[in-house]
Amino acid sequence: MRTFYKTQAWPNQKWRWILPILLVSLFLATLIWLPWQAQHMEANERQEQLIADTLWVEQAIQFQLNRTDETLKQIGSEIMAHRIPADIALQRFRTLLKNNHEIQRIVWFGTNGEVLASTSDLSIPPQESSTLSRIDPSINEINSRTRCLQPAPEPNVKNAYLIYCQIPLIKENQHFGSIVISYRATGILEELVPWWFAQDNEISLVDADEKVYANRAAGGAGKNVYTHNRALELPELQLFLHTNSTKSEPKLLSNLLVLTVILLSLGLIWSLAALWRDINRRLAAEVALRQQVTFRTAMENSLVTGLRARDMEGRLTYVNPAFCRMIGYPAEQIIGRVPPMPYWAPEALHEYQQRFTRLLEGTVPAEGFETIYQHASGKRIPVLIYESPLINERGQQTGWMSSILDISELKRAQELTRQQEEKLHASAHLASMGEIASMLAHELNQPLAAISSYTTGAINLLNAGQVDQSLLKSALEKANKQAQRAGHIIRSVHEFVKKREPSREAVQLSDLIHSVMPLVDLQAKTGQVTLRWELAAILPPVLADKVLLEQVLLNLTRNAIEAMQSTPLAQRTLRIRTGLDDATQNLFVEVIDRGHGIPTEVAEQLFSPFFSTKSTGMGMGLNICRTAIEFHGGQLSHSDNPLGGTIFRFELPAYRATQTDQKEPSTDG
Repeated sequence: MRTFYKTQAWPNQKWRWILPILLVSLFLATLIWLPWQAQHMEANERQEQLIADTLWVEQAIQFQLNRTDETLKQIGSEIMAHRIPADIALQRFRTLLKNNHEIQRIVWFGTNGEVLASTSDLSIPPQESSTLSRIDPSINEINSRTRCLQPAPEPNVKNAYLIYCQIPLIKENQHFGSIVISYRATGILEELVPWWFAQDNEISLVDADEKVYANRAAGGAGKNVYTHNRALELPELQLFLHTNSTKSEPKLLSNLLVLTVILLSLGLIWSLAALWRDINRRLAAEVALRQQVTFRTAMENSLVTGLRARDMEGRLTYVNPAFCRMIGYPAEQIIGRVPPMPYWAPEALHEYQQRFTRLLEGTVPAEGFETIYQHASGKRIPVLIYESPLINERGQQTGWMSSILDISELKRAQELTRQQEEKLHASAHLASMGEIASMLAHELNQPLAAISSYTTGAINLLNAGQVDQSLLKSALEKANKQAQRAGHIIRSVHEFVKKREPSREAVQLSDLIHSVMPLVDLQAKTGQVTLRWELAAILPPVLADKVLLEQVLLNLTRNAIEAMQSTPLAQRTLRIRTGLDDATQNLFVEVIDRGHGIPTEVAEQLFSPFFSTKSTGMGMGLNICRTAIEFHGGQLSHSDNPLGGTIFRFELPAYRATQTDQKEPSTDG
């Protein structure tokens, strides 16, 4: 019986000792594990917080730089539309510079690299000039988006760098120069990084090779424990925002018992202090975040550019107020919709589906595209759309962001400009005819007088009964030849002044020059000028509007004849020469006179509208000539004649059989 009791009691005694040992072991293990786990969790939390804060700061910097770029593009659009002069543009630049201290200078360069407006009153230092000269001002329209250069040292400032960004001003293949904005690398960190973030982190702006261009360490140097790099995407330039936390790695106390006592005795005080500190930090962060959200919301509401975001399935996830006003639908009615969208025009539905399919395949046109949207009222709206992928913090694409511009006013302005140019050409035609009217009457008087003489002689022969058929036939043939001559002159004038729509077709330069020869000959005879035609025998055709080129040639020859009025009669020679330029393979026409030449101060304004050296001139002749030549893809220039006088030369691209139609394309969709 006792044996049985002992047998039964032994396990109870055993478990009675094992349980406290297990509990103590568990308690000790917990005491050992908790500080290590706390250290590990705190390290992870600090790293995650650093990544989130760095992402927020990068987005804030990116937003501010994009906003500045958009503002300068809007100013550039007004410059290209000739709505603001250089002084107004400079005032706008200075206002932008005043509100954005990270900007060092804004300069508007002309087409030849000359400075048209600059926010700096001082001359540009040689070091900076050499940097700016690396920016090619002649850039194709397909590459007319903003681009930035690698940071360059700031002149006269040690360890300071400038970031130059160029905004080309190109519209309809016409170059207006470019706007160059200079950002101070240190200014980006000082002005765009919040103070509370700079107190806890050392922030640096580096490139892919970890070269430091700017550094901010308001709270001291970083401990290299918690670091993060975030790409700062600038046009054609990639920099990185490197953050290095000033916090050190959590440390374990060597004596776990002391740690336990401290935690037990000061736990409440520590908890209250930590809670109070955390609440204050969170409140400060929330206030700063609320201010930033309010600021970004105000900026978003003030935009005239429509913004929309779509996920990978094409579902709308975000639209701004400008986009809602553009299409006439409230945000709650279209958010969450998948294609087809209610603002798609029915006639362009197939086009939308094709573009959306290409977008899903990842084919995004960098230069944007034009299409048509339908307002809720049914009105059609021409828009210009730019697409870009949405990338999350892990570098994965989550959708697309679109910028939509309503170009209705732009289209109307373009149409109005086209109509005004046509009216100017028509007025120039009529003005030219007014000048040659008297010459035409004098020239027609000769063939008409000859016709009268020949027909009178024929009648006298018939009346006298002396019918000599050979003599009568000769008189009638001469009368017929003079009548054809008069008719040719009248037809040339009629074709020249006839109102018509511009039409481009393959034209031989020789045919064009022969058709305008009678009119040039009229002007030359009146001015007692000798004409010399030096026409190349074989030239490829040009794709051109024949009447526009006739107007150009007539204007240039008339100016040349008028320039030789004070030239001795023996030297009054006007040469018209054609040929093919071996270097450019372009056809050229040269009008060479022996007149008084063009002074330097006049040459600078020669092609300016309403500038004329004639007392009765309108100042539009050469401007219209240059516009007509540029319309054909060529260029008009002038140079001094070594023998005295001036050489006006215009070049036109040759029309090859393999070329496609060069007419202006119709609006997409």
